[in-house]
Amino acid sequence: MNKPRITMGEFSKIEVEVGTVQSAERVPETEKLLRLRVDFGEEGGPRQIISGINAYVQDPASLLGRQLAFVTNLEPRTIRGLESNGMLFAVGSDESFAFLAPDREVPPGTSAH
Repeated sequence: MNKPRITMGEFSKIEVEVGTVQSAERVPETEKLLRLRVDFGEEGGPRQIISGINAYVQDPASLLGRQLAFVTNLEPRTIRGLESNGMLFAVGSDESFAFLAPDREVPPGTSAH
């Protein structure tokens, strides 16, 4: 283990929800970034999430309609001038990279637990 252990109380602060990708595009003048618009079933509409997954996605359009896991209670962060309102949950790197996704369709905004 490379990181210090945390308590259940600390862990319970992390909100992970399933979101449905509505749009995905490469961020111009960057090599790593994709701009996602993700539906979490929220009244305000989809959220913009900037993610460094470009190397793992041949065609951003392949993400459309996919349900993926996101951390949804992070403070907004500005990346290359774009506000990001969440973080994609994924595992691995290089050939082992994979998205975390439900094994069947669930309503957008469904919480992990």
